[in-house]
Amino acid sequence: MKSFMCLAMLCAAAITAFAADISGTWKGTAETENGTIERTFNFKVDGNKLTGDTASNNFGKADIQDGKIEGDNISFTLILHIQGNDAKVNYKGKVEGDTIKFTVEVEGFDQSLQMIAKRVS
Repeated sequence: MKSFMCLAMLCAAAITAFAADISGTWKGTAETENGTIERTFNFKVDGNKLTGDTASNNFGKADIQDGKIEGDNISFTLILHIQGNDAKVNYKGKVEGDTIKFTVEVEGFDQSLQMIAKRVS
């Protein structure tokens, strides 16, 4: 049992040690029926915690909430103000070098959108 606990602690430490460092500015684009959506992400990483803020040409500014990094996988939520209503938007992505491939879902809608973000700085 003691060996298992030690192994579990080493695995948890390894996951934290190898979390992708995405700190900095990234620009994302997604194509929709209504045109291109652009969003700038300003990521801050502290261990497995992801914070920061974002700005979009369509939906304004928002702070990153519930952000996590586990290895190359990241996830966070934005609260956007759309037509006078708040919408919870969930981002899940995979980091591949200086690119992040996101799946974006708005809660309450049965659709997702693919967004590609590239590191700016």
